Amino acid sequence: MNLIDRPATAPSSGAGVAGARLPVRVAARRIEALDIASFELVDPRGRELPSFSAGSHIDVHLAGGITRQYSLCNDPGENHRYRIAVLRDPGSRGGSVALHDGVQVGDLLEISAPRNHFHLAEEAQHSLLLAGGIGVTPILCMAQRLSATGASFEMHYGARSRERMAFADHVAASSFAARVHMHLDDGPAVQRYDLAALLAAPRPGVHMYVCGPKGFIDAALQTARGNGWPEDQLHYEFFAGDTGPGDAAESFEVRLARSGRVIKVDKEDTVTSALHACGIELETSCEQGVCGTCLTRVLDGVPDHRDLYLTPQERAANDQFLPCVSRSKSAVLVLDL
Repeated sequence: MNLIDRPATAPSSGAGVAGARLPVRVAARRIEALDIASFELVDPRGRELPSFSAGSHIDVHLAGGITRQYSLCNDPGENHRYRIAVLRDPGSRGGSVALHDGVQVGDLLEISAPRNHFHLAEEAQHSLLLAGGIGVTPILCMAQRLSATGASFEMHYGARSRERMAFADHVAASSFAARVHMHLDDGPAVQRYDLAALLAAPRPGVHMYVCGPKGFIDAALQTARGNGWPEDQLHYEFFAGDTGPGDAAESFEVRLARSGRVIKVDKEDTVTSALHACGIELETSCEQGVCGTCLTRVLDGVPDHRDLYLTPQERAANDQFLPCVSRSKSAVLVLDL
């Protein structure tokens, strides 16, 4: 999936550090469901790839300067390959179409080393895994890890229809099939997702993980929070954020605390684009307010948070924001740059 990831705890402030690109070869490509293809990536020289943990993703660099993030969905114990699955979305920013239409077996790609903002709390007494649609990719990786370690978990996987349910046969044939509950929107009412029942009350040591369309994640988080689930027991991963300035966007200024420099951010600009135009680079990745790569400390002013990364509590603190999408409610925003 083209992911938006969010850890249950906040990362340290400041921009991320760019890593070296890794060459990989497409060893296999399979149709997993309607409009969903998986790609198996291996080292061109047959070497092991960098290890990864459940919930990890990679950046995939495509032609035309396109970079997209996709969750790894294979067993974390497999270091000879990475496996990603991509939903073909004609309305996307181009990454899914480029992979579906332009990438074939044998092609060489460049990727980043795996990164993880969707960590699995392996010390949990029980894990509740909730997947919607293509959001199954990191959830499937987690299920394989938990099964391998003998941990207690259950997985719920929903899709619009059976033909859109990627990896359904793989799950059915897995060693953990008995722990997986399938939910189809076009199936009988009795088997559909019941978030109210699944998230009725928090229990000590039980962690919930959810990934899928924004509406599905919002519903799960709203239900859990409404029932008193502690924030540190909720883990989630989004697809996309609000990348536009919005109807009510106004120009404002950012002041860089370390140099005192003041830069104007016009209505049509993002903070990162305004900084870039002035020769100031911030490390970015998704540019959708979801991955946390560009998270920046705010020293003064009130951010207009438009991301899908920070928790409600972190937003309320107003001491950090994601400059790739978020703006300012105050005339000046002072940044720790």
